Amino acid sequence: MIQPLQYISQAPKTGTHIDAIEQVLQAGGKWIQLRIKNQAESEILPFAKAAQALCETYGAKLIINDYPQLAKAVNSYGVHLGLQDMPILEARKIIGKHQIIGGTANTFEHIQQRVAEGADYIGLGPFRFTRTKENLSPIVGLEGYQKLMEKVRQAGISTPIIAIGGIETADIPAILETGIYGIAISAALTNQTQTAAVLEEINSKFSIHSI
Repeated sequence: MIQPLQYISQAPKTGTHIDAIEQVLQAGGKWIQLRIKNQAESEILPFAKAAQALCETYGAKLIINDYPQLAKAVNSYGVHLGLQDMPILEARKIIGKHQIIGGTANTFEHIQQRVAEGADYIGLGPFRFTRTKENLSPIVGLEGYQKLMEKVRQAGISTPIIAIGGIETADIPAILETGIYGIAISAALTNQTQTAAVLEEINSKFSIHSI
């Protein structure tokens, strides 16, 4: 099952991606994407191994950003690919059928492309400008999600779509109202001194929406 709340890792002000991931796992996070940019696969591998071990300890699922070979090497739950990364069909040949593949989209055409490629879920964004990502695609914004999700409904697309990019806790109710499947959070859960409380507040937004 694709979790509706996903944490995208970033290094905290003090510590590493692994420190940030462990803090979210201790707070109850169940879906972690390890996203380390601008480093060689060999440098990311130790982080991927550590993140996978932590996710197994806490009963969570790990997604590796960008690198199918790393996802295969550590036997993560899956891999997430950006629009400029390896095509999904090529990545599928590497990781096989038992790991999932997520793909980024910025437009309805991208969503159709990801569905045609066989993505297991789609990361749609960015919601707003974020400093955690270089070469940012055009901002989607709330109005953009409303229009895109209406097209998704009309097209009968059932692939889970996750909103991503600069999303804060207060944004969640309005985004969920668009009919989107889930939300990815990064900065809003990193560098928190009360991670469990923040995660509880975020989860409450989902609970209220589902009532």
